[in-house]
Amino acid sequence: MKNINKKLALATAMTGVLAVGIATVGGNQEALAGKEGMEKCAGIVKAGQNDCGTSKHECSGKATVDSDKEEWIYVPIGTCEKIVGGTIKPSK
Repeated sequence: MKNINKKLALATAMTGVLAVGIATVGGNQEALAGKEGMEKCAGIVKAGQNDCGTSKHECSGKATVDSDKEEWIYVPIGTCEKIVGGTIKPSK
């Protein structure tokens, strides 16, 4: 049981670090989209920290709830599948 709590705590901390890291890039999602080695990760976004529109809205920064399965952010390839609740969203 303790192992599960440690893994959850680690995954939560990792999500926070990634969100801060992505946000400090300057909010330029176009640059991230074109950057090799990045993928879209859905289901881990904090409210207001999404990178692009969904069927619910048109712009980045419009997510209204944490961990919405439709909202996504760019993360380094291979990172999304390591985060609890993260789902790789295919690029169009």
